[in-house]
Amino acid sequence: MSLPETEFLTVAAVARLIGVAPATLRTWDRRYGLGPSRHTSGSHRRYSELDVSRLTLMRKLISTGVAPADAALTAIALKEKSGVSKEVRRKVTKAIDSPDILIATLMRAASALDSALVEEIVLTQIKKFGVATCWRDLISPLLIQIGENWEKSNSDIEVEHMLSEVLQRTLRVSQEPLSKPINSRPVLLACPGEELHTLPLHALAAALSEQNIEVHFLGARTPISALSAVVKRSAPPAVFLWATMASNGDHKIVSALPKIRPTPRILLGGPGWKVENCKTATFVTDLDHACSEITRAVGA
Repeated sequence: MSLPETEFLTVAAVARLIGVAPATLRTWDRRYGLGPSRHTSGSHRRYSELDVSRLTLMRKLISTGVAPADAALTAIALKEKSGVSKEVRRKVTKAIDSPDILIATLMRAASALDSALVEEIVLTQIKKFGVATCWRDLISPLLIQIGENWEKSNSDIEVEHMLSEVLQRTLRVSQEPLSKPINSRPVLLACPGEELHTLPLHALAAALSEQNIEVHFLGARTPISALSAVVKRSAPPAVFLWATMASNGDHKIVSALPKIRPTPRILLGGPGWKVENCKTATFVTDLDHACSEITRAVGA
């Protein structure tokens, strides 16, 4: 964010910019001295770029659970306009030493539709602990909590949609390009039928990327014709299919896959599958299990 040197913003403009109510800005001005520092003709006060940087830092620190008074002291001490991102990152990292605190932080950020903060926190944790650990200890509990909140109130559906999109983008960003993957033939990942819930597929792709395993990611609503074509053309060592709904976890899809040599390991994930109907496939219980089975399939 950068403002021209001659451009100073009103309370309403800054409120829209950083995502708080104008009344909140007036409260922060009155209570903590975080007000506009510029005067224009007619004695109107306007916010400078440094003012906006301080307010942005204030909002982000409060989103992580920092007390407003403490957040204000940190924000007021900010001198360099370019120092906001580093300061926010330092404070956020310090505030999320435990999974419970981290999940609570993400819940507040998601509820405030602060997608940038969600992405920053999740990406930091992935880089620090890896995709599988982050998925197990952070993302899955967060999604469960979001889902439970929706069931109770039947509201905030926009929070769930925003969070899903941000998590998918973050998982894609976390993947490093593979120069020399350990598998000569990519693993196939897809959601069959009309399945639209691809987030677990993105998590698996990112976790496999950390293990230097290349994948063909076909994504949502992959028809059986496309699955069959890729199996024939690329002979994947493993095929992973995710289904959330029973209508998409059709065991006939598994039996319809082409019979090739060497035979790929067929792995099924998600509550949409009936294990007893898929005797030739392996049902995986979680992300760690899926990674383990695929690693075995590629011979690593």
